[in-house]
Amino acid sequence: MLRFTAPPEVKGVSLLILNHTDRASDQWMWRPNIGREQRIAFQDRSTRFFGTDFSFEDLEERDVGQYDFRLNADEGPAWKIESTPRKTSQYTHSFLWVSKVNYTITRVELYTKKGLMRVIDYRDFEQLKGIWTARTTEVDDMTRNSRTILKFDKLEYNVPIKDADFTIDALRRGT
Repeated sequence: MLRFTAPPEVKGVSLLILNHTDRASDQWMWRPNIGREQRIAFQDRSTRFFGTDFSFEDLEERDVGQYDFRLNADEGPAWKIESTPRKTSQYTHSFLWVSKVNYTITRVELYTKKGLMRVIDYRDFEQLKGIWTARTTEVDDMTRNSRTILKFDKLEYNVPIKDADFTIDALRRGT
């Protein structure tokens, strides 16, 4: 569940993503300006989220079991790893830079059949409850020559949650 607090054009918008290991995720978006939720169709996952440079697919959790990996290069402080999706994706492959210090992904280059589509950089790492977390995510859309910066102001790990917290009703409530 992602909830957006700024800028004003996305304030109050929530995105519910239910990931599945054997198929594409299910996604719903709450749009407070019209007072209703909207299911995100599978064919719309490659579209831009609210005019940002993130696609709906970019906001999904990536399950490592849904990709094939190959070490591409050892680049000093990071490994460059090629990733190829096993399930349907807008991307044909990607390159991930993984820090040798804390094993975090610091950069991702995402490719389509047409070439390099997006570059995502992860910065401002902080250790929260023993988990290295990027507080800033910046995506550059190479085809549009534009950039979006996402800053996480409230992150919580290992908090008690119920299945009911990940439902359409919870999406509507904003809780």
